[in-house]
Amino acid sequence: MTTATDTPEPDWYIYRGAGQPHDGIGRLPAPPPWRDFDGEPGDTVVPPLGTESTRRLGGRSGRGIAWRPEQLELINAALYLRRPLLVTGDPGSGKSTLAHALAHELGLGRVLQWPIVSRTTLRDGLYTYDAIARLQDTQMAKVRGVARTGAHPPVQLPPPTEDIGDYLRLGPLGTALLPYERPRVLLVDELDKSDIDLPNDLLNALEEGEFRIAELQRIAGRQTDVEVLTDDDERAVVKGGRVRCKAFPIVVMTSNGERDFPAPLLRRCLHLDLPSPRNDAWGRDRLDAMVAAHFGENGAEVAVRNGELIRTFLDSAPGSLRAADQLLNAIYLTQEAVRDREPDRQRLAELLMRPLDHGEHGPGGGPR
Repeated sequence: MTTATDTPEPDWYIYRGAGQPHDGIGRLPAPPPWRDFDGEPGDTVVPPLGTESTRRLGGRSGRGIAWRPEQLELINAALYLRRPLLVTGDPGSGKSTLAHALAHELGLGRVLQWPIVSRTTLRDGLYTYDAIARLQDTQMAKVRGVARTGAHPPVQLPPPTEDIGDYLRLGPLGTALLPYERPRVLLVDELDKSDIDLPNDLLNALEEGEFRIAELQRIAGRQTDVEVLTDDDERAVVKGGRVRCKAFPIVVMTSNGERDFPAPLLRRCLHLDLPSPRNDAWGRDRLDAMVAAHFGENGAEVAVRNGELIRTFLDSAPGSLRAADQLLNAIYLTQEAVRDREPDRQRLAELLMRPLDHGEHGPGGGPR
């Protein structure tokens, strides 16, 4: 039977959404002149896809996500234009999963994840410098030197500081902007949770593809190349205190729609909206694929066996807020706890799939 995902795939697509790894990133043409960056490539190691991605994708192997054609077009447009994707939608609509699916299908290694909270600053994403640890190590070196000299102090003490690179660590955004030959995938998760200034603060780094480390610029005259830690726990060489990308990272910024963003940021992004699945061909295909991916080798069978439960989830409370995680929880619990007792199974499923935004009780289970 033909499904909503069986439409022909345009030959310009780099990301196909099929869930099968391929070398399509090598077919990506040169960037537009205004998005071309000239960072000098290094030999920094890119770790393989992490367990956080395999968990998010449910061990997906050869199983894609049921994207609408216009959604795939926007995703691929962002790849061609080297522009960030601002992905909006309800909780559980698959916003964060997109970053992991891109890294998996295009073979781009570990996803760099930057979770945003109200106290997050741009500096948190770029790098951290542990000045206190450096001072403590310096003082301990002096103490050891004095202890060795005993009553005869005229002995050469150790240098006052260790290598400054030992106290610098690039954050997720800073690591993504290293001059890799192939783009890294950066997930900026829940940007709408940020302080009001962060979206504007991001503009320069995302537009220029670079940033500077003040602590390294101050010593650039006597030490040009400094090796620092990355968010991957690897080492990278920073030259002259400046980090500049070569391949602009694939940036996925997610938002639950809790606030509006400034026009300058919106102008520099492509906006992809992922509404909650509806009871149509695309909605059913999307949930079938999600269930199949998360239940391992027998996932396709689980999706078929729970078709009625999926339809109930799609039909319940139109217009209300529901998360796909609720459906996964309901399927797992009903098939493990009350598999053969249909009345109990239905009652438990309805309890777990109640809308999050209204009802007799709030999401915490007590009266509102």
